[in-house]
Formats: sequence, C-alpha cells, structure tokens
Amino acid sequence: MSYLDKLLNGVEVEWKTLGEVAELSNIGVDKKINANEKKVKLLNFVDVFKNQYISNETPTMVVTASDKKIIDCDIKEGDVFITPSSELIDEIGFSAMAIEDFQNAVYSYHIMRLRINNKDFLFPAFLNYLFSSIAVRKQIRIKAQGITRYGLTQSSWKSIQIPIPPLSVQKEIVRILDNFTELTAELTAELTAELTARKKQYNYYREKLLSFEEGKVEWKTLGELTLPTSNIRWKETNKSYQYIDLTSVCREKNIIIETTKITKDNAPSRAQKIILKDDVIFATTRPTQQRVSLITQEYSGEVASTGYCVLRANKHFVLPKWIYFWITSNEFKLFVEENQSGSAYPAITDAKVKEFKIPVPPLEEQERIVSILDKFDVLSTSISEGLPREIVLRQKQYEYYRDMLLTFPKN
Repeated sequence: MSYLDKLLNGVEVEWKTLGEVAELSNIGVDKKINANEKKVKLLNFVDVFKNQYISNETPTMVVTASDKKIIDCDIKEGDVFITPSSELIDEIGFSAMAIEDFQNAVYSYHIMRLRINNKDFLFPAFLNYLFSSIAVRKQIRIKAQGITRYGLTQSSWKSIQIPIPPLSVQKEIVRILDNFTELTAELTAELTAELTARKKQYNYYREKLLSFEEGKVEWKTLGELTLPTSNIRWKETNKSYQYIDLTSVCREKNIIIETTKITKDNAPSRAQKIILKDDVIFATTRPTQQRVSLITQEYSGEVASTGYCVLRANKHFVLPKWIYFWITSNEFKLFVEENQSGSAYPAITDAKVKEFKIPVPPLEEQERIVSILDKFDVLSTSISEGLPREIVLRQKQYEYYRDMLLTFPKN
C-alpha cells in the first residue's frame, strides 16, 4: 500500500473542473504609465514562472492603473496565479500562490488569477501543487492551441479537471511537498556553494603555480615562443575538412564539441587556418568569452576560422600545455580586456595576442607544473560534473515523490 493510499484510507476522491471550484480572471493590467492613474506594483509573468509562493516583496515592476482596475485586479492571500500562454507549450500552466494580501499591487494581463470559491473544500496550496501534476499537465498539453504562441482559452482552462481529496489529505500532501521542496533547495544551495568553493580553490593554486618573480626566470612574448602557421589553399585541394568555427569550442570545458564538414565548394570565406595537434586556438572575436582549446589528434590537419589565433609552440623552448594554461590564466584575461577594441563587436588582433609575455622556466619545470595542473583539471572537472549531476538527481527524486502524491484514482 502506498503512502497516498494510507492517507486516503479508502475515501473516494472527487474530481471537479477548475470552473467549478474557482473564479478565473485574466483581465489584468498592462505595463504602462499613465499620468491620470495611480502607481501600483505589477505581478507579472516572470514572477509567477520563477516562484512557487509569492508575497508583497515579489513584484518589483511599477505601472499605473485606474481605481476600477486596482479593485478588480487585486491580489489576496490564497490566490493562485498561472501562466496561461507562452511561446513554449511546456511553460504554460506554471503556478504561484499568494501567501498574503498584497498592498498597492495588481496582476498583469499576461497571467491568470484563480480565486478559490470555498477554501474549506479546496486548499489553495494544494491547487498550486496540482499544476505541476502529471494529470493537469497532460490536459494542458492536449488543450493548448497556437502556432508561434500557445495557450488555452478561458473555457478550456475552466474545463481542466482536478482531484479533490479530503481537506486533511490536501493539507498533509502540501506539508510533505513543502518540506521536500525546502530540503531540495537547501541541498542545491549547499552543493552549488561547494562547487563554487572548489573552483575558487583550484584557481587560487593554479595562479600560484603560474606565478614567477621577475628576474627568477626569463619572460618571452608568445610571438617569440610560437612557430608560423599556414592557411589552406582551397584551389589546390579536393579533400573535405572538419571546420572549427567560433561556436565549435565549448567555453566551459575548452574542448571542440561540434564541427561542420566543408570542401572548397561550400567553405565559408573565414575557413582558412590549418591546425595541427598541440596547437592552442584562442577566439579573438569577443575574446573575453574565453573560447580556448588545445588541439587533439582528432582535429590535426583540419581547418579553423580566421576568428581564432593559432598558437603553435616551439617545443625547443615551451610546452604546448604551458601556453594553454597561460592562455586560460587570469593574467591573460586582464591582458585581453585591456587590449581588445570595439564596443559592439569587440576583438583583439593575433599580433596583439602574441605580445603577451609569459615566464619560460626550463622544460623540466614546465613539465612538473603542467603535470600538477593536469591533475587539478581532472579534479575540477570531476567536481564540476559530479555536483550538478547530484543536483539533477535530487530534483528528479523530488519530482518522483511529488508525482506519487499528486496522482489520484479516477472512476
């Protein structure tokens, strides 16, 4: 026997339509300021979409409304608001419940208010949770209409059927789900804080390992430490190539995640730079976005966009990974910020990138430090992937128990 069965204890569950249990209204206020009207706070789509419970502190937008609108579009404790339409079907029917009477506030015409007729029959917080139940979401998807924007007519909203167990059962389910929601939120916050702390710790030690006092080692520009690269001669080849465009590099992982097959017949004009294994590529367009990657054997001999600066290490003096770690350092980020040009479409030239100076300790020392940084990278990646995965699992666990508690038999 499930926990829900124990709660119901054999009692039959009634099913009612929203139109039978609540007054639905979508005559809300527009986002305008009119000189002859009173200023009020506006509860809008995002306020409902992002919150489960809302209070006087939730709305921040200020608009104006007539005296009649202020009366007709007021917000009372227990009112449930939903998102009645959206460009995405799955964003329809998100709900939030007012936990208090709102002062000097109205709701937007982009949302719908449900005011329950009898709170001794239907607990407002229970109705709020029902909008995330499988039964209600399925009905919303079936009834939604539209091409570029989807929504339900008011009559369709009124026809949505919901289960009404005894009031005591409704309140117990709300208590359980509120506790579960709070615990999930706390765990997510703790895991997020842990992830942030570990990343800060990693960056601290990383910068420490890359720090050298002036005079202790020789400093050289990237231009002095790299070899010339070449462009492809499209007229002289019939081969197809993998094309690494600016969007090909994942900013979070510094790896190439997708490429396009090109030939001389369809190659874009910017597909010019031949890259080889161990090259470091850095996107010079919008450079503060830090699109960087160390080329692996898989992409050796392929073609990159002219939007990349290709840094090919002279291995007699410097390791490719030494250049890579410096290109991803805080010092290089500051260098880029100071030397990029253009406001709408900022960029930095290849020549300017190659003016950046880095320390050049002996190759043995570079290898030692690179080995440590590689281990840090593995650890950081493990944490960065593991903790978000844990957050997702906890959220799925919450949704599983929520669905169990909100799935009622229907005769």
